[in-house]
Amino acid sequence: MSTDNRTKQCQLILALDLEDRESAIKLLQRAGNELQWVKIGLQMFTRYGPDYVREIADLGKRIFLDLKLHDIPNTVAKAIESISQLPIGMLTIHTCGGKEMMGEAVASQQENAPQLKLLGVTVLTSMDAASLNAIGLGRSPEEQVLSLASLAEEAGMSGLVCSPHEVGKIHAIHGDAFTLVTPGIRPTGSEAGDQKRVMTPSEAARAGSDFIVVGRPIYQAANPQEVVSRIRDQLLVP
Repeated sequence: MSTDNRTKQCQLILALDLEDRESAIKLLQRAGNELQWVKIGLQMFTRYGPDYVREIADLGKRIFLDLKLHDIPNTVAKAIESISQLPIGMLTIHTCGGKEMMGEAVASQQENAPQLKLLGVTVLTSMDAASLNAIGLGRSPEEQVLSLASLAEEAGMSGLVCSPHEVGKIHAIHGDAFTLVTPGIRPTGSEAGDQKRVMTPSEAARAGSDFIVVGRPIYQAANPQEVVSRIRDQLLVP
């Protein structure tokens, strides 16, 4: 199957949530050239900063910077202005910051980095109904995700991060308004770890995810390249 055909399907993002820069670089070397996208989150960004993002981009990888920005609207807008100098393709903010925060974030993104896709994080895949109830939200994860998705569309957001379990409902309500990125992906036989709302890669692709995020099943494997290839094959939904 050609690369062009693959890129029309759901795409794989490798989460680089490792202990140090050297381990991350070695993993990318072992994961092979088929892997196009990587996620850099708080763990690595707070340790190594913007130069680390540039270093990974210089290796030919596309960057999903997962910082989950959540603050007053002006602060988030200014943070996006600063981040726009980095070679990244996607960036996350928290939708629970509200419509005004999201709106100012979108305005900053469009002014400073029109090529950047701004993703709104809905409900973390480590949370379930009991977790939401404990923080005073008497809603199921699906109800909360759909409520936040409606706010995100009103604010002009172009993408969302949600569990694969909510993807179908979001498509049903919002059509193709959003690029949908789904963590909480575990290949068959993998341990769920701290994830509570999970699916396999093929299930997520069939549900309508545009990107899936996978970390430990790849970087804990004896042969990461083999796992990357196997996952990408599972994303080829007719």
